[in-house]
Amino acid sequence: MKIYDYNGKKNISGDRIRQARQKRRLSQTDLAARMQVAGVIIERDSISRIEIGTRFVPDYELPVFARILGVSVPWLLGMEQE
Repeated sequence: MKIYDYNGKKNISGDRIRQARQKRRLSQTDLAARMQVAGVIIERDSISRIEIGTRFVPDYELPVFARILGVSVPWLLGMEQE
């Protein structure tokens, strides 16, 4: 399966995930642990790669990120202002 780039990145939510994570003072390790408790197997290095745009974010991960970070999926996708 080929994963395409959008403006040089593999996702559009990484910047917002980092912003929300930092606002809640979570480390990448803490966020990965919370994702795992919620049923999404993800490691700290994957969180890092998402935030810098080198990892694809599957649709099933977005609602979990949103719930843990206390934001909406449309906000993560840049469709809503904070």
